Amino acid sequence: MKNLPKHKKLILFDGVCNLCNASVLYVIKRDKSNVFVFASLQSSIGKQLIEKYDINSSLTDSILLYESGQGISYKSTAALKITSKLTFPTNLLSVFLIIPSLFRDWVYDYIAKNRYKWYGKKDTCMIPTQELKDKFLD
Repeated sequence: MKNLPKHKKLILFDGVCNLCNASVLYVIKRDKSNVFVFASLQSSIGKQLIEKYDINSSLTDSILLYESGQGISYKSTAALKITSKLTFPTNLLSVFLIIPSLFRDWVYDYIAKNRYKWYGKKDTCMIPTQELKDKFLD
């Protein structure tokens, strides 16, 4: 992706999901090495990646991790790879990568399926504050 700064990992998230927005703010607070940038799945870069990787957004609709040279990670694998780059103790969650993705994704899918019911939904995508704007791509 030409818009992605070198050595950055791009987290694509559901911009209207309250849980996803809270998760993005959680990651920003714990991303002390400044590894991540963000874009909503609904953004132009989100749509480009969905098209490029032929992603069925009805099956994978809450979080994706794009890493240059490694492509896209989905669902629980994406979430756990993200945690591995965050500060202690959050980074310890990456130990769950040893569990087969079939089991991890079952839990992930259950939460994703219920996230709007449990946490609610916005009418529009989150608009970052001025100090966070540099972390978001369009």
